[in-house]
Amino acid sequence: MKKGLFLLVFALALTGCVNFAEQPNMPAVTYYVLQDSAPAAPAIPVAAGALKDSDPLSTKVRVESYVPTLLVLDTVTGGFYDTDQLIFSRGPGTRGQYQFARWTERPGKRFADLMRARLDRQGIWQVSAAGGYVQGDVLLDTELVEFYHDAASEPGQFRLELHAELVDLKRRKLLGRKVFQQQVSLATFDAAGAAQASNVAVSRTLDELAAWLATLR
Repeated sequence: MKKGLFLLVFALALTGCVNFAEQPNMPAVTYYVLQDSAPAAPAIPVAAGALKDSDPLSTKVRVESYVPTLLVLDTVTGGFYDTDQLIFSRGPGTRGQYQFARWTERPGKRFADLMRARLDRQGIWQVSAAGGYVQGDVLLDTELVEFYHDAASEPGQFRLELHAELVDLKRRKLLGRKVFQQQVSLATFDAAGAAQASNVAVSRTLDELAAWLATLR
């Protein structure tokens, strides 16, 4: 009977169904929230003279009162970055994962939410997630190509690379394409320093993205 019970417990331990939790030296997993640490940029007014009309006053009212709808797709990420684990690199062409550090949300999904919030606060777009019932004027498509702690030297840098495209849905025309890159030095050589630097990189990228989109407005 005792032998059978031992074999059952041993089998459950192998499958991960039993957690003995007798590892006092094992660090706890820390979860970090990716944030936009900078305030939103002020809205940039649209020049009324951009359109012609027989009545200049009505043109001004019409242009200033119309706010185009911007549909924002969820940000795409590469397979290795599509995870809740913080990523680092010790050298060119290599990537690794922090063992005891996690994001509360996957970076692509979280970045898209922060991007929509920032562009909505900018005030020159009606921002909506793509894929619903809302019909848009323009569509923003983004890809997070790089998002990791470059730890080749201490304390290293956090590197972010974002590719963005803006498409006119009504004319089915590409309005613009741009690559955004950020390299932010870490304050401390650890996951906490990487998470803090990532917030700065995200904020600076959103600054540049919002300013670029305003020129296409």
